[in-house]
Amino acid sequence: MKLGAILAGVLLLGATGQVLAGENDGEDYRPSRWQEVEATFPLPPSETTLKEFFVSAATTNRFYVDLASISVGSDGVVRYVLVAQTAEGGRNISFEGIRCESGQRRIYALGRSDGSWSAARNKEWVRIRDVTANRQHAALYSSYFCPLGVAVLSADEARDALKRGVHPMVKYW
Repeated sequence: MKLGAILAGVLLLGATGQVLAGENDGEDYRPSRWQEVEATFPLPPSETTLKEFFVSAATTNRFYVDLASISVGSDGVVRYVLVAQTAEGGRNISFEGIRCESGQRRIYALGRSDGSWSAARNKEWVRIRDVTANRQHAALYSSYFCPLGVAVLSADEARDALKRGVHPMVKYW
């Protein structure tokens, strides 16, 4: 009886190996290239849905994410509206995305004073840099949207991290 079970196991493993070996018919395996999904511009931010987040003690600017604008695309990009406000009250509003897998960001559009969007001319992804004063993207990447370099699974998870002040998976030693 035991010999029959062993023989059946060997035959099953052999058949599985043949199926797996034949799946690509000898062609080299090439992972699929990443494809970005088209971003849809969100509604302009509302004062009631802005959530401030900490960037650095080295800046007098204040930074906010519009909680209502956060989305996580099937392409792994976390998209959101960022509001940067100077100490004097000036504001810049941008619709942006962070690609956690590569540690990159891009701007999709800039907000106008009438609430409309102006599409960004530069469509390139750029590396997120952690510099002292202008580290808003690094803060969003490491503390809220990409804990341990992996994208949050949902917009609710990102909103929760912002409300808590840090993603629960982030540990500061």
